Amino acid sequence: MTDSSSENVPGRHRTRFPGISSRAYEHPADRSALVALRRLSGFDTVFKALSGLLPERSLRLLFLSDSVRVSDAQFAHLHTMLRDACYILDLEKVPQMYVTQDPKPNAMCIGLDEPIIMVTTGLVELLDEEEMRAVVGHEVGHALSGHSVYRTILLFLTNLAVKVAWIPLGNVAVMAIVTALREWFRKSELSADRAGLLVGQDLQASMRGLMKIAGGNHLHEMNVDAFLEQAEEYEAGGDLRDSVLKILNMLPRTHPFTTVRAAELKKWAESRDYQRIMDGHYPRRTEDKETSVTDSFRESASHYADSVRSSKDPLMKLVGDIAGGAGDLGGRLRDRFTGPAAGGNRGGGHGNSPKDGGPGTTGQPEG
Repeated sequence: MTDSSSENVPGRHRTRFPGISSRAYEHPADRSALVALRRLSGFDTVFKALSGLLPERSLRLLFLSDSVRVSDAQFAHLHTMLRDACYILDLEKVPQMYVTQDPKPNAMCIGLDEPIIMVTTGLVELLDEEEMRAVVGHEVGHALSGHSVYRTILLFLTNLAVKVAWIPLGNVAVMAIVTALREWFRKSELSADRAGLLVGQDLQASMRGLMKIAGGNHLHEMNVDAFLEQAEEYEAGGDLRDSVLKILNMLPRTHPFTTVRAAELKKWAESRDYQRIMDGHYPRRTEDKETSVTDSFRESASHYADSVRSSKDPLMKLVGDIAGGAGDLGGRLRDRFTGPAAGGNRGGGHGNSPKDGGPGTTGQPEG
């Protein structure tokens, strides 16, 4: 690992993941959203053009001149956390990190050639050491996944859309890409939350950090279980009107809602996938080139199907009922006009028996 300032050693014993691939912790929705983004008409052309036009050198000079660079001499505790995170996730080159004056708690990882991590004073002052460690791991996860490139383009295009808004239809194409980028970035945050947990290896600290981001530095007034109940109520509550409002509320955001992030992270922490990583069984970067794009897309599609099937959101339940009920509806119409097919009720080859892999009698989609 390259770091000229000091030796890279962890602050306390934590499991390290040599050669870990970002595929180990990437949320399936992150991968599928990125695939969909790349398929957006004109995206590749815009991406290549912007890669050469973005003022990255100007951005680095801005941080250098108007923020505090984290090092052994400045914010040394953050520098130690940063080196720890890179050590645990085996990120060869330690990114530069800056602290910028802003009372709003925030952090980001940007940059095209090399990632830069920025954290605000509001975040530094809000979180304790272990909570902050999860945040630093979150940002290092972005760097390992290569998210900083798309985040930089999102920031640039968002500003561009504002500047050309006065031109008739001038920002329509830009906003189409911005909307797609925001959808992907919301999903990428779920991946980075998982990376933060792999670095901190303290689920309660990750939960506390998310609660503080939502409700401020009043832990004595908050409760993790009650906070997670909010996510359950948000997911299941209301009717179709509320489902539409959820979508409208989400569109302008770059991050998922905090309660949803907490619930997603807790679910992953309790999964077999997380335990396998902690036991040392995870995909390596050396295998990335051999990874099938088709398999990744299939896994993402399967995740979305499972999400729709298990969701308590009224709109998602309707989608699931429509998709799952299509086969049953076709069968009922056929029976009405032609009579029951011979052997149909005995699973005689019509694909409507659960054991045959068809829709069965539940009205829910399979797999």
